[in-house]
Order: sequence, then C-alpha cells, then structure tokens
Amino acid sequence: MGATRGLKRMPERLATGAYLLHTGLEKWSGGPEQAAGIHGMAAGAYPFLAGIEPARFLKLVASAEIATGALLLIPVVPRAVAGAMLSVFSGGLVTMYLRTPALHKEGSVWPTPSGVGVSKDVWLLAIGVGLVLDELMAD
Repeated sequence: MGATRGLKRMPERLATGAYLLHTGLEKWSGGPEQAAGIHGMAAGAYPFLAGIEPARFLKLVASAEIATGALLLIPVVPRAVAGAMLSVFSGGLVTMYLRTPALHKEGSVWPTPSGVGVSKDVWLLAIGVGLVLDELMAD
C-alpha cells in the first residue's frame, strides 16, 4: 500500500521538484540586478535579511531551491522529508508575499499584477503539506 501511495504522489513531486531545481539553477548564475531585486523584496518582508550581501543571499536562495527540488525528485526520500522541506521553503515565500503590500490588493490576499508570480507559492505550500500529511496518515 505504501509503495502505491508513493507512486501516486510522484507526478506532483516530479513537476514541483523539476520546477524548483530549474529556478534554483537559474538563480545560481544570476547577476547583480537579479540579486538586488530578490534580496530587496526579501529584506522588505524580513528585515533581518538586510545585512546579508545581495549576491550571497541569491546563492543561499538558489541553494535552498536546488536542495528542495532534489529532495522532491529523489524517489527514496520519504514524502514527509521532501514535503517538510517544501513546506518550510514555500511557507517563507508565502509569508513574504503577505508581508509585501505591493504584491496583493489592499485588505485582501488576492494578488496585484506584480504579485501573481509570487502568489503561486501557495500551491507549493499545499503540495508540501499534502506530502507530509500523506506520510503521517499512511496505513
């Protein structure tokens, strides 16, 4: 039963893992403008990040994306482990979205045009939580 459940979750693990691995690899070689933009948005939501140099911050984010993507893509990694990593990573992104007023309409969680790209991270969070719950509730 457990092997079947694991196979049942592979399509979402493959799609999510490939997406995160790809975006992480793209960020890894990102330039100063990309680093400044990503760092600025993150530091606006999480002020303690302001002290990290933008290029270093971009490498840290890229590393987290690559690691999360890899955990999702490796079938022997338990669903709970991959799901927990995805939940933590995407939870940080969703919180950043909610803490950045320009990304969502005033008094609402619905995105502004500039927030659409970040608002999709709620799906990553749902997938992560689903993987953890699936493992915890396994027969």
